[in-house]
Amino acid sequence: MNKKKHILVVEDDLNILMGLQDNLISEGYNVSTATNGIDGLNLVCEKDFDLLILDIMLPGMNGFEICKKVKKEKPLLPIIMLTARSSEMDKIAGLDFGADDYITKPFSLSELLARIRAVLRRADPVKKELEKYVFGNVEIDFKKMNAYVDGKEVRFSKKEYLMLQYFVQREGEVVHRHDLLDEVWGYKKTPTTRTIDNFILDIRKKIEVIPSNPKHLVSISGVGYRFISGNL
Repeated sequence: MNKKKHILVVEDDLNILMGLQDNLISEGYNVSTATNGIDGLNLVCEKDFDLLILDIMLPGMNGFEICKKVKKEKPLLPIIMLTARSSEMDKIAGLDFGADDYITKPFSLSELLARIRAVLRRADPVKKELEKYVFGNVEIDFKKMNAYVDGKEVRFSKKEYLMLQYFVQREGEVVHRHDLLDEVWGYKKTPTTRTIDNFILDIRKKIEVIPSNPKHLVSISGVGYRFISGNL
């Protein structure tokens, strides 16, 4: 089962730091923090992280220096630069040092969370396209778009097939509602997270023995859902 993504936030403004920590934890991430550049760099060197959120103006060592050193030692670690600076030259400098994205204070929390999800998706290994999958009493052919439960054919809509395929490819992971909106519906569409919940309810009625007590599509309060096949 995949572990939670671990994010390191290096930020010397305690209000911003604590706010980010609380919100990231509520989104289902593990979070470590540092309030100066030297401690932040030491943490990166000592532990494995999935993402570094890095302020530029830090005591001890600035974010540009940290970014340069981190990308030399751990080139695959994604970095989002977080700063009050807004000049184009600062953004170019951050990207030149290897940053994967750049967001300027004051920022929208929802925008930062969306950028975090996007950066983490890009950092994940490309998943092989799934054609067929069997779990419990369910058999699904994603290529032909047909499915059987207890040997009887069950009809799914195209969106339901896409959702199920997305879950199966991320078995054990917490899948955020917004990830489903982004990946299944696309950025230009405007359904709500309630749409996702309604689709989940419909899918549960088709694949769960007891839809009100699901074993495969499990709710993660305040975040989204986790798929559990029972095959592992």
